[in-house]
Amino acid sequence: MPSGFLIDMDGVIYRGRDVIPGACEFVRALVERDVPFLFLTNNSQRTRLDVATKLRRLGFPVEERHIFTCAMATARFLSAQRPEGTAYVIGEGGLLQALHLHRYAVVDADPDYVVVGEGRTATVEMLDTAVKLILRGAKLIATNLDPSCPTHDGARAGCGAIVAMLETATGRRAFSVGKPSPVMLRAARKELGLSTGETTIVGDTMETDILGGVQLGFRSILVLTGNTRREDLARFAFRPDLVVDSIADLIPEVAGDGWERSAPPPPGELAPSAPRKAVERTRHRATASNGGPTKTARPPRRSPGRLAGDPKGI
Repeated sequence: MPSGFLIDMDGVIYRGRDVIPGACEFVRALVERDVPFLFLTNNSQRTRLDVATKLRRLGFPVEERHIFTCAMATARFLSAQRPEGTAYVIGEGGLLQALHLHRYAVVDADPDYVVVGEGRTATVEMLDTAVKLILRGAKLIATNLDPSCPTHDGARAGCGAIVAMLETATGRRAFSVGKPSPVMLRAARKELGLSTGETTIVGDTMETDILGGVQLGFRSILVLTGNTRREDLARFAFRPDLVVDSIADLIPEVAGDGWERSAPPPPGELAPSAPRKAVERTRHRATASNGGPTKTARPPRRSPGRLAGDPKGI
């Protein structure tokens, strides 16, 4: 059984303002069994507290320590690259707070970086300023490259759309920290104290969650409650380890109920959808010295922590 989960949110545990059936029960099973997990988001608008509060109001038994945002990953990355640096920011409260907690000053002139996040406050004047600063030597950093952002009343332009404008205007390429970047996913794994083989990522988007998991060697699970349909998988050169109709299909696995193992699907075939009461897993069994399969002992459970030296865990 996997030792910990990195879980996307929109399209996996809720859709807009509606909780996906079985999602609260899945999270409750993780909490009751002390299975380490983090919710990941490429939205840099909200702080860790904001996101945790939203989830609790939807009925999820979570705390701030269960949240990991691309704003947090970006602030940590910049702090490691250039401690106590400066940034011109196009973004909102979540990104600004994360930068301040890592002793980054937000400035309007001569910044080390131009940092672009999610938000609704970008103006033409801000974009013009960002272009000038980048051309004068500031490095362009994107919290993520998602071209659009889902909302309860439809999609709106995302961070990636703003970054694309700046890249086109300056001829400079942005460095992106959010999913599927290994910078964010590796930091999230380390936050839980897990090894690569102990980490499972659950998402609804092939281009971010699943791609990132495949690149880093995590076990990857695609849910079909979001943006991806089963027939879409044929377009991709990579595949998830498992495809399920809903995150509710994973409850038996976490709860320790019976489930069957299966070998990975042969090339050209899609991973099977999991039945409600028996989740098929594609992890390889360890092999005994006589060539026969044997069960691998489950490693000790760990609780989410925070990285050493990380102020207030953000």
